[in-house]
Amino acid sequence: MAEPHPIALVVDDEPDICDLLSMTLTRMNIRADIAMTVAEAHRRLEEKQYDFCLTDMRLPDGDGLQLVEKIHSYPADRAMPVAVFTAHGNMDTAIAALKLGAFDFVSKPVNLEQLRTLVQLALKLREERHTPSGELSPLLQGQSPATQKLRNQIEKVARSDAPIHIHGETGSGKEVVARAIHSQSPRADQPFVPVNCSAVPADQLEATFFGEFQNGVQVKEGLFQLAHGGSLFFDDVADLPQDIQIQLLRAIQEKSIRPVGTGRETPIDVRILSATHKSLAEEVASGHFRSDLYYRINVIGLSVPPLRERAEDIPLLARSIMRDIAAGSGNPTPRLTRNALAALQAHPFPGNLPQLEGILERAYALGESSTVRTEDLQLGSAPIADSSQPASPEPELDPEPKQTTQPARLQNTGASYPDQFSSSEFSSLDEFLQTIERQAIESALNDTRWNRTAAAEKLGISFRSLRYRLKKLGLESD
Repeated sequence: MAEPHPIALVVDDEPDICDLLSMTLTRMNIRADIAMTVAEAHRRLEEKQYDFCLTDMRLPDGDGLQLVEKIHSYPADRAMPVAVFTAHGNMDTAIAALKLGAFDFVSKPVNLEQLRTLVQLALKLREERHTPSGELSPLLQGQSPATQKLRNQIEKVARSDAPIHIHGETGSGKEVVARAIHSQSPRADQPFVPVNCSAVPADQLEATFFGEFQNGVQVKEGLFQLAHGGSLFFDDVADLPQDIQIQLLRAIQEKSIRPVGTGRETPIDVRILSATHKSLAEEVASGHFRSDLYYRINVIGLSVPPLRERAEDIPLLARSIMRDIAAGSGNPTPRLTRNALAALQAHPFPGNLPQLEGILERAYALGESSTVRTEDLQLGSAPIADSSQPASPEPELDPEPKQTTQPARLQNTGASYPDQFSSSEFSSLDEFLQTIERQAIESALNDTRWNRTAAAEKLGISFRSLRYRLKKLGLESD
C-alpha cells in the first residue's frame, strides 16, 4: 500500500499566492489545504492532522503569530513545524515568530527555491520527531539538574531552524552544545562547520566566510558554501570586526552571500549557531557589537553552566576522559578511587573542561599504578591526601565501612567494594565486575607483598589463572 502524501496547511488571504504555493507543493507530492483567515485555519487544525503549516503574518481577522503560538502549544502527538511569510526585509516580525516557536520564515515575494528547501526540512523534522537522538557527548549525559535542563533545552531548540546564541565560560563546552543541536536537527546529515572568529586574521575573514573569485574563477570556497544545507557555528563571535558584522547581518537577512571579487549573489541554506564567553549585551552597550546583528543571532539563547555547577557529573566525565586518554596509548584504563573523584568534585575548576582534562592527563602520565589516587591529581589548594588516613596509602575505594553486609570471604581480603552497579559510575556491567576483580587481586597481592603464588592461594585460584587475570586487567608487569 502506497504511503499517503504529506498534507500542508497554507494560510494566506491572497488567491494568487495560494495558487502558487498549492502548485509548488503539488509538484513536490504534497497536498495543500487552503485557509484565508485565522478562524478558518483554527477550524481546519481541529479537523485534521497536518504535517506542517505555512502562514502569512497579516490576515483579515488576526495575524500569523496567533497560529504560531497555538501550534507551538500542541502536545507532542499533534506537533508540527510552522513557517511564516513576512514582508521583504521585515526581520523584526520574523524574529518575533521564531521566538514564539516558528520553524523558519520566508520573505515575500516568495523565492520558490528557498521555499522548497524549507518544506523539505520541515518534512524531515516531522518524520524524525519520534526518532531516537544519536548518542550525546558525555558532557551532556550527566544527571545534574543543570545538565538535565541544558539537555532538555537542546532537544527543544533543535526542532527549530532559528539562529541560536550559546553563552558560557571558556571551556564550558559551547561547541559540544552546538554540535548536539546540529545532530538532533533535520540538518544532521549535512555538514557542521565550526569557525573560531578570533583565530582568523582580520584581512582574511571576508574571503574565509564568503569565498573569493579572481578573474571570474572561484579560488576559495567560503564557510557558508561549505556549510550549505547544514549548520555554521561562529565561536567567539563577539570578536568579529564591524565590517564583517555588517556582511554577516546581511547574509542572515537575505539568505544569500556575495563572494569577494564578484557582484553576483549566491543563495545560502545554513543554520546559524554562535557562541561567546563575553556578554553580547555588554558588547552592544559599549559599541563593540552591532545591536541589529545581536538581535538576529540571539533569537534563541542558551547558557552553558560551568563545570563547578554540575559537580555531580564529574565522575562520569572523568571516567570518559580517562578512557579516551588510555585508548590513545593502547593501555588499560586506570581506575579513579572514590576519594579522588570526591576531590575532583570539590575542586572549583576555573578552567572548566580543559582543566579537568589536563589534570587527568598529568595523573595518567605520571601515575605508577592502575589506580589514580587523590595525591596523583595534584590539585593544589584542594586536599592532596585523604584526611581519614593521612599517614598511609589511600585505599582503593572509600575507607568508610559499608552499611550493607558483604560475604565473609570478601571481608577477609581487607578491601572494600562498590555496593551496587551504578550507570553514573560504570560504563557497563563488565567494567563494574572487573573493578571488583581488580580490587580483590590487588588487595591479595598487597597482603602477600606481591608473592603471586601466595596471592593465588589466598584467592583460591591457580597460579596460571592468576597470571591470566593479571594480564587481562593490565596488572601484569614486564
